[in-house]
Amino acid sequence: MLAIALGIAMSVLDAMVANIALPVIAHEFHAAPAETIWVVNAYQLAVVVTLLPFASLGERIGYRRVYFFGLSLFTIGSLACVVSASLPMLIVARVAQGLGAGGVFAVNGALVRFTYPQRLLGRGIGLNAFVVSVSSAIGPSVASAILAVGPWQWLFAINVPIGVINLVLAVRALPHSDRSHRPFDLVSASLNAVAFGLFFIGVDSLTHGEGQGLVAFCELAGAVLAAWALIRRESGAAAPLIPIDLLGIRIFALSVVTSICSFTAQSVAFVALPFYFELTLGRSQVETGLLMTPWPVAVAFAAPLAGRLADRFAPALLGSIGLTALAIGLAALSQLPADAGIVAIAWPMALCGAGFGFFQAPNNRILLSSAPRSRAGAAGGMLATARLTGLSAGATLAALIFRVAPGHAEPIALLVGAGFAVAAVLVSLTRLAKR
Repeated sequence: MLAIALGIAMSVLDAMVANIALPVIAHEFHAAPAETIWVVNAYQLAVVVTLLPFASLGERIGYRRVYFFGLSLFTIGSLACVVSASLPMLIVARVAQGLGAGGVFAVNGALVRFTYPQRLLGRGIGLNAFVVSVSSAIGPSVASAILAVGPWQWLFAINVPIGVINLVLAVRALPHSDRSHRPFDLVSASLNAVAFGLFFIGVDSLTHGEGQGLVAFCELAGAVLAAWALIRRESGAAAPLIPIDLLGIRIFALSVVTSICSFTAQSVAFVALPFYFELTLGRSQVETGLLMTPWPVAVAFAAPLAGRLADRFAPALLGSIGLTALAIGLAALSQLPADAGIVAIAWPMALCGAGFGFFQAPNNRILLSSAPRSRAGAAGGMLATARLTGLSAGATLAALIFRVAPGHAEPIALLVGAGFAVAAVLVSLTRLAKR
């Protein structure tokens, strides 16, 4: 679990710290902000297009091999970031990092399932959720601390020694798994990359001012065509790259939808809240950072507890309780008065975090355990894909709300997030019904 946790912590942290370093990188390379943003986008896009292919590859060659390859590539990519002498070189290095992180994200859920016995699986998943939450929470602080004492290259240099140590741990400790003898489908993997790549590029285009509507429409249309071709090719396959077979399992499909809705709610809120605190409630940047803290801290406490409880009680019920708390917290935040005090802001933020943490581990347990062990890789890949889909959808929704409702966007976005949390509750509760 230490080997798994170190890999996923580095991958999550690298997605967070690059945002903080963008102004410094733009200044050093004399680049425009629109060009520098690809330091972030290149990483995220590489992760998105490789999740399901790497998960499928893990079923064929072993999850530990894919993890080891991903971790090695991530470490090499980190070193390449350190020595990059131009912005294009840095972007290429970030692509390599993203490809490596895709390998780590794709199989970490399957490795947890093969590490813990079934009766204790919730504990492992809760620990995984704890690591992701803490890494996300401390990312901006870690980046700011490093940039305060050294150049931006240090943000990536720190990954190299930790990556080497983790490679040693991974070789010695990660569990072995059964392997499938089916050949890897390169055509399906390519169609998957085109579909997800064009989809996320199209979603990004929607958030960029006027004149991008036609471009975004063409990109999204291309994504739909590639997805249609992929589904037609995969229909009837024994172990398809897009886990159509798993989506036919009712509780698995409902858990995926619940996950997408919940991460959409969180993402909408995370985009809107800094603006809400600074522009509407009149808080400073330092105060805003402190006011954002109760959410991830509460997640870090709630996720391990929920993971343990999920081994004893109905995970769908626990997840529904957590999502209800998330919806209440978001609705309460949207109704704050302009002179709201610290306590009035902190308690709904903590309620949102506790609710999300209480949902995440039980939901992930259902999603991973409802798939056959032979398809643990596909289930883990789908879990990560649902998370990234929700995060992207939430960020896009927030950007659109800011465009169509300037001046009132923040409380509207929070209410939209609460609506998605309620939708997630309704979907989650249907999992309690007997077939």
